[in-house]
Amino acid sequence: MRAYNFCAGPAALPTAVLEKAQQEMLDWQGKGLSIMEMSHRSNDYVAVAEKAEADLRTLMNIPENYKVLFLQGGASLQFSAIPLNLLGKNNKADYIHTGIWSEKALKEAKRYGDINIVEAGTLIDGKHAITEQSTWNLSDNAAYVHYADNETIGGLQFAAVPEVNAPLVCDFSSSILSAPLDVSKFGLIYAGAQKNIGPAGLTIVIIRDDLLDQAKPEIPSILKYGDQAKNGSMVNTPATYAWYLSGLVFEWLLEQGGVDAIYKINQDKAKLLYGYIDSSDFYNNPIAIANRSMMNVPFTLADEALEKTFLKEAEQNHLLNLAGHRSVGGMRASIYNAVPLEGVQALVNFMDDFAKRHG
Repeated sequence: MRAYNFCAGPAALPTAVLEKAQQEMLDWQGKGLSIMEMSHRSNDYVAVAEKAEADLRTLMNIPENYKVLFLQGGASLQFSAIPLNLLGKNNKADYIHTGIWSEKALKEAKRYGDINIVEAGTLIDGKHAITEQSTWNLSDNAAYVHYADNETIGGLQFAAVPEVNAPLVCDFSSSILSAPLDVSKFGLIYAGAQKNIGPAGLTIVIIRDDLLDQAKPEIPSILKYGDQAKNGSMVNTPATYAWYLSGLVFEWLLEQGGVDAIYKINQDKAKLLYGYIDSSDFYNNPIAIANRSMMNVPFTLADEALEKTFLKEAEQNHLLNLAGHRSVGGMRASIYNAVPLEGVQALVNFMDDFAKRHG
């Protein structure tokens, strides 16, 4: 029996995807070798890579004037790559600060340019929230405006896409493909794969064509989006197996009915879990309702001393990786696309039973 995995990343992958990868592990489509052993320049592998991009374009309805890059280094490397690529002609950018990941991004960007920090985190009735855009001190002439759609650690998510005058750059690592998205509102979207796309080792960058010539001259070629776009994301050997597995996830999503269909399931999962937490005196969620993450649900217990017992019993019930991030503590259930509704129901059933026994 496979357990229900609520890890924030590397996260759950669809069982059907893992089973297909298992079947093809030693002999990919009768070729007599694993795809991990295949040259990234071979016709067979290039076809796999191109299909993955085509399927992602279909899933996200990506316009033709955007390049899709399959890069390495995790989203954290993009914290440097983005300012190096976009601050070559205008050295000023706005960074909206809402939590730990947006803070990591802005700290790295400050190494390369003049960064205006927009403090957008607040407390409303003791709950964490995001301030109204009318209160933000945005620049008049920024090269771009950066934000993190969903703070994975804190469980704080923007209720809507900000409306700004500069190109919008967004870290969608923990929310990409979870809900419909108008890509045309953005100059650049990036996401580490290991949450809602595939295994660790791959990062997706979706960039509008007109931003490909904004790089600083000192940028390393391997980080330069323009070079990667010209070379099909193969300036060097890419993360071939992670790219292949991500392609299988894209196929799986299309089979489920695409992003619109998975969004409805994600809404049901979030409603079930948040609804139970709100109905209970034993559990609490620290986020204002308008900014609750649909993917990462933090919660605390009425008695902090019970946390170790909760985690131990949860694991005994095949509910794994529910500990909150080390920086904030508590609990966190990450309910990405690959976590089924039955898994969330099993978690709620366990939480209810635990509360009755320990409350």
